[in-house]
Amino acid sequence: MVEQTASETEEVGPAPHEVLVDGRLRPQFVAEIASAVEDGDVSRVRVLVEQLHPADIADLIELMDDDHRPGLLAALGEKLDGETLAELNDWVREDVVESLSPSDLANAVTQLETDDAVAIIEDLEAAQQEQVLSAMPAEERAAIEEALTYPEDSAGRLMQRDLIAVPDYWTVGQVIDFLREHQDLAIDFWEIFVVDPGHRPVGTIRLSWVLRSPRAVAVADLMQREQTLIPVSMDREDLARHFQKYALISAAVVDGAGRLVGQITVDDVVHIISEEAHEDALKLAGAGEGDINEPIADTVRTRVRWLVVNCGTALIGSLVISLFEASIEKLVALAVLMPIVASLGGNAGTQAMAVAVRALATGQLGASNAWRIVGREVQVALVNGSILAVLVGLLTTLYFGSVGLGLVIAVAMICNIAVAGFSGVMVPLALQRMKVDPAVASSVFVTMTTDVMGFLAFLGLATAVGAANLQ
Repeated sequence: MVEQTASETEEVGPAPHEVLVDGRLRPQFVAEIASAVEDGDVSRVRVLVEQLHPADIADLIELMDDDHRPGLLAALGEKLDGETLAELNDWVREDVVESLSPSDLANAVTQLETDDAVAIIEDLEAAQQEQVLSAMPAEERAAIEEALTYPEDSAGRLMQRDLIAVPDYWTVGQVIDFLREHQDLAIDFWEIFVVDPGHRPVGTIRLSWVLRSPRAVAVADLMQREQTLIPVSMDREDLARHFQKYALISAAVVDGAGRLVGQITVDDVVHIISEEAHEDALKLAGAGEGDINEPIADTVRTRVRWLVVNCGTALIGSLVISLFEASIEKLVALAVLMPIVASLGGNAGTQAMAVAVRALATGQLGASNAWRIVGREVQVALVNGSILAVLVGLLTTLYFGSVGLGLVIAVAMICNIAVAGFSGVMVPLALQRMKVDPAVASSVFVTMTTDVMGFLAFLGLATAVGAANLQ
């Protein structure tokens, strides 16, 4: 008989592929964790989460309801580390951080790269922030305090301080020996920065070049002198555009004097691009941050503002309709058809607006090509308007038996969709010129413009032709 050792009888948690489907945690697995938490079975919880990636543990914490989350956090123990905190949603992380002591939180963020640590600490209250910083080692604390002096969403906040920099008079052999002998250097890096005596970047060397070059080759002969330098004050949207435009993997960050102070890597930029895309999409809908973990009161305050503005713009449309009460009373068909003109115009305006907001965000639309883009969108609108005008005009003629009514709605539709194409570009441009985020306010004003123009064109033409001629 073979006697089993303790390690052989120890319960092993499920493999990651057994608890994930399409990159998401299986509902059955989440329910099993919740059941173990409810039963107070801490060991079972730890066995189940043992093989999970920090990002999956963060998802698990977010999926737990308010009743089970405290028990889960207590059961996680060492699994609730810096990497997991960095992956958490901002609102959930705020709750999680409140459950940690300043020393525990300091230990967790010390494990992280500076940019991730800053992302966690910058959201803390001033008193809590001071407590956590005081509990951190002096070197890490100094780096974070320096990062916090830069504007929010700037390269200075996002950059990593850990990098490899060598002088241009070294040889490849000296670089390799330096990397091998100093164990406290950055662990993950794709390129080595070459600096002058003033610590200003003068070039870069790809890691693959170092590995494939003879030891005697001088760094100055091997390095690539052309590089993209990122000022510490650069906004993260501009930063993302630089990485996309120049296909960068990493880039040096320099201060006002041109000295190398950090680096930005592509993994950070991927997060920026994703966040900006989601943010703009939600702003276009007036949904604020659109976070399902956001407190209900905050969500209500964010959304109701734009609903009130929409109410005001809708009243303007109603006032336009009221100007043509007599025509509507004489021909009820006008009341039936006018929403079609406004709705299609609104959709056309939204299409043009979405293109314009995206082009502004990516730097494709500016003062130099604004009128060309406006002309393009108006041309597209005229073609689309003509196609829809023929279709709706024929259907109106056949249904109501009035050629005049069909022509009126066709002309009104062309006019409104043309205005939609024009306003869809001009409104975002005007808002940007006024220093207002186009993604936030464009939809309200574009919708108002197309509604008012749609009602005015359709009812105005019908009144001018005369109800008697449309019957």
